[in-house]
Amino acid sequence: MQSSSLAFNTKPILASIPANTSYCHTKENCNCTLFAAKFTRLQPDKSITLHPQSARRNRASLVSIKNTRRRFSSKFNELRPQPRLLDSSHQVSCFHSFKRKQIGLNRFTSGFFVDKSSFHLQKNLLDNANVRKVQVPRASVGPEEPHAASTTWPDGVTEKPGLDLLDSEAERIEFENFLKFELPSHPKLHRGQLKNGLRYLILPNKVPPNRFEAHMEVHVGSIDEEDDEQGIAHMIEHVAFLGSKKREKLLGTGARSNAYTDFHHTVFHIHSPTSTQESEGDLLPVVLDALNEIAFHPKFLASRVEKERRAILSELQMMNTIEYRVDCQLLQYLHSENKLSKRFPIGLEEQIKKWDADKIRKFHERWYFPANATLYIVGDIDDIPKTVNDIEAVFGQYGMGNEVSVAPTPSAFGAMASFLVPKLGVGLSSGLSQEKSPASLEHSKNFRKERHAVRPPVQHNWSIPESHSEAKPPQIFQHELLQNFSINMFCKVPVNKVHTFGDLRNVLMKRIFLSALHFRINTRYQSSNPPFTSVELDHSDSGREGCTVTTLTVTAEPQNWRNAIKVAVQEVRRLKEFGVTNGELARYLDALLKDSEQLAAMIDNVPSVDNLDFIMESDALSHTVMDQRQGHESLVAIAGTVTLEEVNSVGAKVLEFIADYGKPSAPPPAAIVACVPKKVHIDGIGETEFKIEPEEILAAIEAGLKEPIEAEPELEIPKELISSEQLQELLLQQHSSFIPVDQENKLTKVFDKDTGIVQRRLSNGIPVNYKISKSEANCGVMRFIVGGGRAAESAEAKGAVIVGVRTLSEGGRVGNFSREQVELFCVNHLINCSLESTEEFISMEFRFTLRDDGMRAAFQLLHMVLQQSVWLDDAFDRAKQLYLSYYRSIPKSLERSTAHKLMLAMLDGDERFVEPTPNSLQKLTLEQVKEAVMNQFVCDNMEVSIVGDFTEEDIESCILEYLGTVKASRGSERAQKYSPIIFRPYTADLQHQQVFLKDTDERACAYIAGPAPNRWGFTFEGKNLLESVINVSASGEHLKFEGQDKDLQRKLRAHPLFFAITMGLLQEIINSRLFTTVRDSLGLTYDVSFELNLFDRLNLGWYVISVTSTPEKVHKAVDACKNVLRGLHSNQIAPRELDRARRTLLMRHEAEIKSNAYWLGLMAHLQSTSVPRKDISCIKDLASLYEAATLEDVYAAYEHLKIDDNSLFSCIGVAGSQAGEVVTDPIVEEEWVEGFHNVIPVGRGSSTMTRPTT
Repeated sequence: MQSSSLAFNTKPILASIPANTSYCHTKENCNCTLFAAKFTRLQPDKSITLHPQSARRNRASLVSIKNTRRRFSSKFNELRPQPRLLDSSHQVSCFHSFKRKQIGLNRFTSGFFVDKSSFHLQKNLLDNANVRKVQVPRASVGPEEPHAASTTWPDGVTEKPGLDLLDSEAERIEFENFLKFELPSHPKLHRGQLKNGLRYLILPNKVPPNRFEAHMEVHVGSIDEEDDEQGIAHMIEHVAFLGSKKREKLLGTGARSNAYTDFHHTVFHIHSPTSTQESEGDLLPVVLDALNEIAFHPKFLASRVEKERRAILSELQMMNTIEYRVDCQLLQYLHSENKLSKRFPIGLEEQIKKWDADKIRKFHERWYFPANATLYIVGDIDDIPKTVNDIEAVFGQYGMGNEVSVAPTPSAFGAMASFLVPKLGVGLSSGLSQEKSPASLEHSKNFRKERHAVRPPVQHNWSIPESHSEAKPPQIFQHELLQNFSINMFCKVPVNKVHTFGDLRNVLMKRIFLSALHFRINTRYQSSNPPFTSVELDHSDSGREGCTVTTLTVTAEPQNWRNAIKVAVQEVRRLKEFGVTNGELARYLDALLKDSEQLAAMIDNVPSVDNLDFIMESDALSHTVMDQRQGHESLVAIAGTVTLEEVNSVGAKVLEFIADYGKPSAPPPAAIVACVPKKVHIDGIGETEFKIEPEEILAAIEAGLKEPIEAEPELEIPKELISSEQLQELLLQQHSSFIPVDQENKLTKVFDKDTGIVQRRLSNGIPVNYKISKSEANCGVMRFIVGGGRAAESAEAKGAVIVGVRTLSEGGRVGNFSREQVELFCVNHLINCSLESTEEFISMEFRFTLRDDGMRAAFQLLHMVLQQSVWLDDAFDRAKQLYLSYYRSIPKSLERSTAHKLMLAMLDGDERFVEPTPNSLQKLTLEQVKEAVMNQFVCDNMEVSIVGDFTEEDIESCILEYLGTVKASRGSERAQKYSPIIFRPYTADLQHQQVFLKDTDERACAYIAGPAPNRWGFTFEGKNLLESVINVSASGEHLKFEGQDKDLQRKLRAHPLFFAITMGLLQEIINSRLFTTVRDSLGLTYDVSFELNLFDRLNLGWYVISVTSTPEKVHKAVDACKNVLRGLHSNQIAPRELDRARRTLLMRHEAEIKSNAYWLGLMAHLQSTSVPRKDISCIKDLASLYEAATLEDVYAAYEHLKIDDNSLFSCIGVAGSQAGEVVTDPIVEEEWVEGFHNVIPVGRGSSTMTRPTT
C-alpha cells in the first residue's frame, strides 16, 4: 500500500521510517530525495508536503521536495531512460505518471544551489569539423519478427562533415541523406506478438538484481467510455485487480503490485523477485498467471463491485483538491474540441453509483482482450526463449475471437504511434478523428470487441497559422481556494516522432534554445519584489493526450499580474528575435553532451521500472527506443552539425505563438487560461473582491509585445572558484592534515573491509567518511551536515534557521562570483547542489561527475559556501516573503490546515515544527538569520560523507585541500543546544479538534498522532528505553528461541538499532492492517496510512495516521483507525504478518544497495557528535537484525507508542459549502502583514489520472 506523508517546513514530520534505512534521520535522506524533484508540471501526490518553495516558484506543491533547494535542470532526457541512481529525487507520487519529453529547463529557478545540471564530454567536440564514426548496433525488429536484429549501420553512415565544411552541392546532399538515416533501435529489446494479437516486449536488466517488472498495459482508458460509462474503466481496474485471488497468492513473496487508469490506457503492474526460497521454481509464470487473471479473466462479484464502488467514491472526494480542479480546467479548455476535455479517468459520481456488475462486465468484454494489450517484462531475465514460452503458455490460448479495428483517416501530418495495428498507415491531424460517428458507433456495437489504431482516439485542432477563423478569447477560472494569479498559454501541434538523426537534431536544437530562456528569465529579475513568482516554458510530448504542447506559465501576486504577463512576453520576444548567443550555444551544447555521456556510462545502473516506463511512453509517442549508449553516440553524431543560425531558427518557431501573438503568420494559441482568486488581501483594507476580464489579459499581452527589447550580453563563466595560487596560500595558512579518528588506537585512518567505508578526521576538527564505489561509473555524491537545525532556534528569533538557509539559497553568491556565474559554473561541471534545513540538521548535498574535475569543482563550491558566502538583503526579503506567503496559504488547504492545527496542539504550540508566523517573520533581521546558520557551521559540528567512483588518492587530495583548509572553529555544544520539546499534557478541548473549510465541493481528512521514542530509544520524558531492552535480553526473559536464533535475538536487543528495526516492522504491519480493515473491509476510506517520524538527535518521535474520507464517514474512519492501532493485543500479530513485513523491508534494502545515494544515507552521522549511538555496526548488521526480529521484539516496540486517550491527538478536517466555520488557528493568531501570498500549483499535470489502486 502506498503511504502518505505530511511534512512541515523542511522535513516530513509524518513521514514513514523507511525500514531499508531506518537509522537515517528522515525518509528523504534515506532514499536520497534531498535533490530537487524535476518539475515539468504538477505531479500530484497523496502526500501533503508543506515545504515552502522558492520565492520565484512559490507553490504549495504536492510533490515531496526540500525547502531550500535551488533548481537548474539541463538534463537531456528525451530519448533515453534516466537512471534513478543518478537522479534519485523523483517525486514521491501516488500517480504512476510519465513525464513528457522535456525541452527546456524544468521549472528552473535561479540561485547557486542547482539541480540536474548534468553532462560530460570533451569541449573540443564543438570545434570538430567532422563527427567521428559511431559504431552502434541497431536492432530492427517488429511484431512479425520478435528477435530479428541488425547490428549494422545504414550504408553511408560514416564520418559526417559539419555544416561549415559543406561547400559543395554533393556534400550538402550527403549531409541531408545522413539526417534521413534512422536512429538505432535498442539492441537488447525483444519484441514479439502472439497469434491472438498480444504484443510483448522483453528487456533483460540487472538492476535491481534477482527482480523483474511485469506490466500489462491494456489499451483502453477513460477516452473510450461512452456518455453513460464515465469512470467505468477505472472501476474495472479496481474490481479486476483487487478481486484477483492469484494476485493475492503473491503476497508474502516480496512482490509488490498495483494498477492505474489514464485517458489512453489501464496498466496492471507487478514488481517481483525472480524466485524465493519457498517457491519451487521461478516466479515469472506465477506473476504472468496473475496478470492474465486480472486483465482478461476477472470475476465481477457483486460484493467486490460494491467494495470498490465505495473506495472509488472516497477516492473521488480525496482527489478533488483545488489542484485537481485547476488541472481539469486547463485540460477542458486545451482540448475543448474533443473528449479529453470531459473524460477524466476518475469518472462522474452519479454514474459510479449506478452501474451493476453486468454493465461493468460488458465494457470489459468490449475492450479487454489480448490483441488490445501489450505485456512488458523488464528485469533480471536471462533466458529470452524461456520467457517467450512462458508468455505463450499463459496467454496464448485466449482471445482468438473476432475484433473490429477502427481505422484512422489518412492525414497530411504524418504517422502517429500505432499500438494495435502497427502496419496501418495512420496519420495525426485535424482529419484524424477517432471520435465515432453515430453510424460507426452503431457498427462497432455489432462486434464483441473494439480496438483503435491510434491512441488516444481523438481529433485535435492544431495551432497552425490561419487555421482558425477567430482566435479563442482568454478563459478565466476563479475559485475561493486560489490565492495567486496564474496564466497558461498553450500551443498544440502533432507529435514529431523521433526516428531519424534529423529528428534528433531538431530536438537538440530546441533543447539548447529553450534552456537559455529559462536561465535568462529567472536571473534577470532579482529584486525583492519581482513582477512574477515564476515564468516557465514547457515544450513536451504527451502520450496520454496524443499531442505536443508548448506551455508558457506565468505565476504572480494578484496585484502584479499585468507586469508579470508583460515581462514574460517581453523575454520570449527577446529570445525569439535575437536568439541565443555563441557562448550560450557552446555552453548548453557542451552540457548536453556531457550529460549524455554520463548517462551512457550509467547504462548498467538504470532500474528496470525506469526502463519500462520509458519504453512504454516512447511507444505511445512512436519514438525510436534507444539505450543510453546509443542515445549518446547518436547525439555525438549530430552535435557537430548544429549551427547558431539553425538553433535560433528552430527555436524561434516554438515561440511564435507568443512572440508574434495576433499576427496572421503566427500559430494561434490552443487556449489561454487564467486561474485567479476570488478575493485578495489589500493592506489597510483587508479582503477585497478580485476581478479580471479577458480584455485586460489581452491588453497585458499586447503591452509585452510593444516593450522595447535588446540583445542578451555574454556572461563570463569562471573555470574554477579557487585558483591554484589561492589554494597554495590556503594550504600554507591552515596546515591541513589528518589526525587520529580513534583516540584509543591513535589511528588516523579507519577502514572497514565489510562495507568499504573509510573514516578520517581533519586537523580542523571536520570528520569525513568516504566509500569508493564502482556501482555508478564516473559519478559521486557528497553530503555536508551540521547538527542543530530548527530545534536550535531561540524564542527571540523564531524561524531564523529556516529563513537563514533560504536566504543563503536565494542569494547564491560566494566570494566575488555572482549567482549567475556560480550557477553556470555548476552547469559546466555537472554539479547538482541542494541546501536543506530540518528540525535537527542543516545539510548540503552535491551530485557530481568524476570527469573534467567535477569532484574538485564540487569541493571548491562547498569550501566557498563555508568560507565566503555572501548574505544579501534582497535575498533575505525574498525568503521572508516566501514564508509569509506560505503561512497565509494554510487556510486554503484542508490537509495543511488540519495538520497544522494538530501539530500545534500536540507540541504545545512549538513553532519550530510548523511554519514561522507573520509576527515572527517581521521580527527577524538579516544579522539574526545569518548568525543562526553560521553558528551551526563550526568544524566540530560538521560531518562530510562522500561516495563515488573515485580513487583514494583523488578523494583524499580533495579532502585535505578544500575541507582541511576551512578555518578551524569550535562550538558544537552551543550549536546543538535547544529548548526542551514537550508534548502537551491532556487538554480536553485540544485533544480532539476539527477544522472547517468553506468549499464548493465536499471533502474530509483526518490525522491521528501521538508520542513515540526516537530512533535510538530515547523519549521526551528522558527515558532510555534501550537500557531496559538490554536488561531483558541479559536476563533471558521472553527469549523463546534456542541456539543461534537466541544469539541473534540477544544481538538485536543489545543493538543501538533495536527501535529503528522494530518500529520499521511495526509500521509495515499496521499499514497492512489499516488497508485491509478501514479501506477494504469497512469501505470508510480510499487512502489511509500509518507513519513514524523518529528523530536522531532530538529525544522524541511521533506517529501519525493519515486518512481521507467523506464528511459523513470521516468520524467512523477515525474510530476504525484508532481501533486498528490499539488492537494489536486483542488481535495478535501473526507470524506471517511479521515475515511479510520483514521480506518487504529486506527487498527494499537489497534493491537500493548499489546506489551511491543509498550509501550516503547509510553513512549519515557515522562520526557525528550529536548522534553518539550511530556506529559502523548500524550499517554492517542491518540485514541480520531484520532477520533476528521476533514478534516479542515488535511488541516491545509497540508498548512504547503512546496510544491511550490522554496521549493521542486527532484533528478532523471537513470542507464543503455547509462547513461549520472558517479555518482559523486557535493557538497562534496573527495580524496580516504585507508580503507574498501563496501560489497554489496550477500546472497542467497528471492529477487527472487515477491513483494507484492500493
